[in-house]
Amino acid sequence: MRVQSLTLAAASVALLSPAPFPAPFPAARPSPPVAVREGKVRAADLLAKVRDCVPVSKGRYRSDDGSSAEIPVCGTRGAVFWKADMDIDCDGRPGLVCNGRNDPLFSGTTAYQQSDGRYLSAETLPYVVVPTPSGIWDHRVHGIRGGSVVAVIYQDRVQYAVVGDTGPHGIIGEASYATAKALGIRPDPHGGGTSSGVTYIAFKDSQVSPIEDHAAAVTAGERLAQEFVRGG
Repeated sequence: MRVQSLTLAAASVALLSPAPFPAPFPAARPSPPVAVREGKVRAADLLAKVRDCVPVSKGRYRSDDGSSAEIPVCGTRGAVFWKADMDIDCDGRPGLVCNGRNDPLFSGTTAYQQSDGRYLSAETLPYVVVPTPSGIWDHRVHGIRGGSVVAVIYQDRVQYAVVGDTGPHGIIGEASYATAKALGIRPDPHGGGTSSGVTYIAFKDSQVSPIEDHAAAVTAGERLAQEFVRGG
């Protein structure tokens, strides 16, 4: 989990200036790759189903610490959704780019683990971060848990992911390095991400097992997205 915040920035000058980092983050220089569509459900069709919001959260979330709390979690019969930014989670099992050398806020753990007991790899597994349950919203009450399938939409692209980590209880809008990269969003955890324009649709009572099986997430996501577009 990550907190890209003004409070944290005050505690760590690393977030305010690139000066403490003599070596750039390895993935920051290349232009983001063009994402390949994973299914046949169009982004426009999914977005058409989430134009209107019926709030299921008791309050609203911030996109970052210090910003205004303006983001509700909304609900339909088959899903919950929110529209936010995307901060980059590079936590979990260390890899070539997601590790303590390249990310000063790196954590070697995630809220959920693979079937072999290892923590998830943000670098290779598309996953979404949900807020820790609080008085604002408890995702578990709405059938959302580790391994739940999420359609992440950015511009005209749809990426299927799983719920793989939890974050601060008052902040929403975060996904793994692999999710951002697949959507063509700069995946660098310090300076990457995007400030708006991302829609997250989490399908109720869905679960991929094992959680690390991305192909299964795509198959389930495509089916659930088609059902959602047809009936919501």
